[in-house]
Amino acid sequence: MPGRIRSSDERAGHSRVPPVKRAFDVCFSALLLIPGLPLMAVLWVLVRLRDGSPAIYPAQRMKSPEGLFTLWKFRTMQIDRSGPEVGVSGGDKQHRITPLGRKLRRTRLDELPQLINVLKGDMSFVGPRPPARRYVKLFPELYSEVLRCRTGITGLATVMFHSHEEMLLRDCATGEETEAVYIRRCIPRKARLDLIYRQNQSLGLDLYLIYLTAGKLLPLPGRRLNRLKAKARRV
Repeated sequence: MPGRIRSSDERAGHSRVPPVKRAFDVCFSALLLIPGLPLMAVLWVLVRLRDGSPAIYPAQRMKSPEGLFTLWKFRTMQIDRSGPEVGVSGGDKQHRITPLGRKLRRTRLDELPQLINVLKGDMSFVGPRPPARRYVKLFPELYSEVLRCRTGITGLATVMFHSHEEMLLRDCATGEETEAVYIRRCIPRKARLDLIYRQNQSLGLDLYLIYLTAGKLLPLPGRRLNRLKAKARRV
């Protein structure tokens, strides 16, 4: 809109975030970094000893339709010497995941360095997973809506669709097939869930999704998730 005064978040290329949500992100990430930093140091040594250097993998991701940031995670795959990493991880890349990497992915410890991203304000604990620039360029109208929420370590789409996404991509034999399945069957579904989260977001919902993520190996309790699932099936 012409003449509209942009917030400091928008000028910095961030999506807008409620003050209560940002205060929770800062306090909770700082609290988790107390035990998290020593654990990250141990994991850094393990990855270096088992799989070599680098132990940390920097991924370029979007925090808004125009804002790029570096997302940090522990490296879980063998380095592809043929060129830069392109696309999501599907069946065509499964052979490159290291034994230690599988354990880190299963427990989501590979994402522990993202606590620093949260503390810096690049991400939130809960929100849409930050997409790669290539997908934002492919679906600009879709991501202009999705990225009105600050991206997160976990979220409604992560809790409800991540396992199904892995199943869809598991049998892809080539990078082209992985890309086609991800674009056709994953991005639209995740975006719908992300928009449902945006319409219902609250600190209470954020805490519930964090709880479900932390206990994802346990039966998912509570009727609230069932109501959200029913709503997601109707979109």
